[in-house]
Amino acid sequence: MDPDDVGRRIGARSFARLLGDWRPPDGRRLAGALTDRIRLLVLDGRLPLHTRVPAERELATALAVSRTTVATSYDALRDAGVLRSRRGAGSWTRLPADVPGTETLSPFSPQSDRSLFDLAHAALPAPSEHLRAAAAAAVHDLDAYLGGHGYDLVGLPALRSAIAERFTTRGLPTNPDQILVTAGGQHAISLAITALAAPGDRVLVEHPTYPNALDAVATRGARAVPVPMGPHPDGTGTWDLDLLTSVVRDVAPRLAYIVPDFQNPTGALLDPSGRERLVDLARRTGTPLLIDETLAELTLDGPSVAPVASFGAADSPLVLTIGSASKVFWGGLRVGWIRASAPMVRRLAALRASVDLGGPILEQLVVARLLADVEAIAGARRPALAAGRDHLIEKLTGAFPRWRPSHPRGGLCLWVELDEAASSRLTVAARRSDVLLAAGPRFGLDGAFERHLRLPYTLRRDRMDTALDLLASAWRGLDHAAPAVDAEPIAVA
Repeated sequence: MDPDDVGRRIGARSFARLLGDWRPPDGRRLAGALTDRIRLLVLDGRLPLHTRVPAERELATALAVSRTTVATSYDALRDAGVLRSRRGAGSWTRLPADVPGTETLSPFSPQSDRSLFDLAHAALPAPSEHLRAAAAAAVHDLDAYLGGHGYDLVGLPALRSAIAERFTTRGLPTNPDQILVTAGGQHAISLAITALAAPGDRVLVEHPTYPNALDAVATRGARAVPVPMGPHPDGTGTWDLDLLTSVVRDVAPRLAYIVPDFQNPTGALLDPSGRERLVDLARRTGTPLLIDETLAELTLDGPSVAPVASFGAADSPLVLTIGSASKVFWGGLRVGWIRASAPMVRRLAALRASVDLGGPILEQLVVARLLADVEAIAGARRPALAAGRDHLIEKLTGAFPRWRPSHPRGGLCLWVELDEAASSRLTVAARRSDVLLAAGPRFGLDGAFERHLRLPYTLRRDRMDTALDLLASAWRGLDHAAPAVDAEPIAVA
């Protein structure tokens, strides 16, 4: 079947909302600016591949521009391989096949690490010595499993015990039967949303929030209901729990997805009283909470806060807690987990059987070994991360005095408020200088957050300084940037 025949399409009004504030400040070069924005939406995943776009006349009406502007933009996108058209049938988004290097070069490859400055992924390199030692020990541990069939829907007992012990140490008594091991944090999010929400159901999310969670909601066919983060003096934002409570009562969502520990992307940290209120809200309304704790081990200033479920929901089916090996250890370890009530774990495992039959045993054994050293590993990372955060803030203050970066107490990134709504245009320009960014609208709905940018502080200092020099150059030349984008699509982590 031709992928263009799958039937996915986007209406003109929805497309206009997704485009957001795409017009240049001077109101000139509209066709080029529209081309830039549509290409960016395709390349960073906000506009899915094989989506039929509106006809020229429909989009021109929705955007209040001339049909010539849209036609010129569509022609440029066809020439660039971003659109494919069939006479009388319409135009569909596609991945450019002629982008230099897309067949062999990935942002994850050693080659790209030398040439690309990746500020799209909030992720750390592996703790090499600890990982090598854990991997070597795991190879010996593997002998005990070679006589079996190798399938396990809930995860290896050794890893489930290690995860349960870590929760207990952090103040949340946990048994291994309350743990389901998944193929990474994103798999955990998708599995929980699939179990708890049906197509058409509402899912409450923070706004802004983790883009891949929004994608999981959309893939399920559910509807994300955004609750804005409120202002905070340190720029990280905070939760308006009164508003959140009102939204839960008004729209009755099937679940709420919350990132209470160094919220991605704002870096906000929910205090103990707020966590207690969340649990009380779940109990009173019957609304399950999907709590994303993937950054909880990366506290840089002050004390850590106990897990949400420790505030009266240790055995409740209404609080599901997600964790991952990716942030504190390494993204190459595709191991995550869900902590929930034992009956909920069994329910999730039964659902998982239709998707996969368990994770790789060797990787699970490696993570079990690493969890035994998590305090040492996280402790070694924190000083460098805190120094990287402070250095990035200092450099931004000097290079971009009108930008307002957050000052999070932990996590991996800053949420930066720009002095104009130009996040997507800057992302396009920066790509030409081999700087990969995740534009602010990637973290929201309907084109929101064009005045924001997420910047991780995970690069080495010398590479970060070079990346910021290139970013400053792209910002200065923003109005004169050429429309072409010759970078492959990248995911956001």
